Amino acid sequence: METDTVKINPGSNTPNARRWLVLAVACTAVFVTTLDGLIVNIALPSLATELGATTRQLQWIVDAYLLVFTGSLLAAGGLGDRFGRRRILVIGLALFGATSAYAGSVSSPAALIGARALMGVGAAAIFPATLAIITNVFTDSRERAKAIGIWSAVSGVGVAAGPITGGWLLEHFWWGSIFYVNIPIVVLAIGAAIGFVPESKDTDIPRLDRVGLALSITSISALVFTIIEAPEHGWLSAFTLAGFAVALGLVAAFVTWELRVEHPLLPVRIFENLRFSAASVSVTSAFFALFGFVFLITQYFQLIRRYTPLQAGVRTLPVAFSIALASVLSPLLVHRVGTKRVVAGGLASMSIGFLWVSTASAATPYLEIVGQMILLGAGLGSTTAPATESIMGSLSLDKAGVGSAVNDTTRELGGTLGVAVVGSVFTSIYVSNLARGTVFDSLPAGAQSLTKDSVAAAGRVAPQLGTRAAAYVTEVSNAFLSGLAVSCLVVAGVAATGSLFALRYLPARESTVTPAAAISTHPEQTSAR
Repeated sequence: METDTVKINPGSNTPNARRWLVLAVACTAVFVTTLDGLIVNIALPSLATELGATTRQLQWIVDAYLLVFTGSLLAAGGLGDRFGRRRILVIGLALFGATSAYAGSVSSPAALIGARALMGVGAAAIFPATLAIITNVFTDSRERAKAIGIWSAVSGVGVAAGPITGGWLLEHFWWGSIFYVNIPIVVLAIGAAIGFVPESKDTDIPRLDRVGLALSITSISALVFTIIEAPEHGWLSAFTLAGFAVALGLVAAFVTWELRVEHPLLPVRIFENLRFSAASVSVTSAFFALFGFVFLITQYFQLIRRYTPLQAGVRTLPVAFSIALASVLSPLLVHRVGTKRVVAGGLASMSIGFLWVSTASAATPYLEIVGQMILLGAGLGSTTAPATESIMGSLSLDKAGVGSAVNDTTRELGGTLGVAVVGSVFTSIYVSNLARGTVFDSLPAGAQSLTKDSVAAAGRVAPQLGTRAAAYVTEVSNAFLSGLAVSCLVVAGVAATGSLFALRYLPARESTVTPAAAISTHPEQTSAR
């Protein structure tokens, strides 16, 4: 594993001859983690039936992966910088494949939750390593921007590939197949990584920041756990406020320690560099909006439009294709008008798209929904690819792993917060509107409780209502659409705020300093020109 190691030379811009093969390997690795992150959502009804999982257990089958994945990203990025990104990538792929096989063979919800947590460790090792490897191989700024655009496009394709693949597998095989499908992709990626990816790491090899490593994991995990649990306990409950207080205290301890230690895991002064910090805020805003959209649109397609999981997955293709296309084309646009305008324009496009989605009804033509998805996808691709390049271009090559981990952490924190906030807002509006329905008001307490749980649960109540069923379904559908409309307005506001923030603080263009020469502790040397 130590052969073929990249020597970081700040004065060299000679591209690796195998750089496009390396990009293909990195994209394959990130694709399998993106695929898995979305494929499980389609399988939740099957898991409830075949494993007997409760609603709470279903939530944690999704959230256990997200919690461990997000909490481990920064630590994994730092370990990659120290021990080698290819090594960490291969270890992460192997762990991800092994735990996927375990997840597909368990027989209880509790065991599946544990397997999903272990899968999160593997995914956390994979994600930052891929972007750090790309940054080290593509040292020319224009080629790096194109490569990151392609990397972002593959992530976008995974948005649609997850539901489509999951829907097809569930129609032809048992629920465990959604995890076994990862194994051949992982085997291919491991072989290609060993064969084509050069090793790269921090040539200084400083002492491992064990305290920073522990604080990064505990602080981010505490924050993500509190966000996940907030809708269950209430955003202003003592539990939630205590959770945020603990998370804030741990973050403060982490920052204080990193400012004092000689070789920090994360040189936190890089956040003084507006190119880095403003781009991170933009990525957070974009993924808050994206995950909020996925949370809403999958329910709309399956519960209001009555599409099967596969049909719903196929109908999300326009957003995936528009993300992919915008991710590839946005670097060309950045060269013409600058990062600031492209990123701010992308977030503004997402905001407009969500305002449009808020007008949706059960009778909205699918072609109109296609237009909404194209606007949203184009906005996301135009935001994330340039913002990611800004983050990675702000750092020296020896800190590429940590930079990639920060980028990935902002994505996941934004997504987690998006689902939690949108879920809370949606539930509040949905239940409030249900209470106004005459049929709902006449139901026994048990039926009312089921209806409040979800539109899917309401489907079990309707057959028992005889001639009142049609009126009941209309009330439930209208309540859902009211929740959808208000949630979309909230997400549109977040995207618009992100757009204004980018216009105010994101530098117009990259600095003239190459990433190999950039330094992570003196941000003033990487200011905008």
